Amino acid sequence: MPIRNPTDLLAELPEKTCLLGLDPGEKTVGLAICDPGLTIASPLETIRRARKASADYARIAEVAAERNVGGFVCGMPTNMDGSAGPRAQAVRAFARNLLARVDLPLVFWDERMSTQAVTRALLDADMSRERRGEVVDKMAAAFILQGYLDWIRIGR
Repeated sequence: MPIRNPTDLLAELPEKTCLLGLDPGEKTVGLAICDPGLTIASPLETIRRARKASADYARIAEVAAERNVGGFVCGMPTNMDGSAGPRAQAVRAFARNLLARVDLPLVFWDERMSTQAVTRALLDADMSRERRGEVVDKMAAAFILQGYLDWIRIGR
């Protein structure tokens, strides 16, 4: 299924399905899920990238099937001036490879400051460095997904 713009994803989303937020990085992929009402994003899990990317895509497909996912919201690394960040090409390739294996619509969503915002919140919560490392990617995926959910609810 092709990559969609944010408005089209909402129009194509089957009823009573969820969205899966993705924060793809070089070493991990953070996953987050929302409720079928498309209001609240929750961190789900962090996938440690395997040597063979097909294992990563297989795990995402498994989660999508288990959780009744109707589409993906994938974080896009964007510079502060709005231009594509240096990892943008890798994220686009990740999305194309995922969509070759999972027939669901996907949108890119600006992930500017997501990791920094999550890290700041975890620091404010006095979380240890080790624990922050375990949760930051799935929390960033939830931050990205929540940004999209807020956008569709507040007014595109």
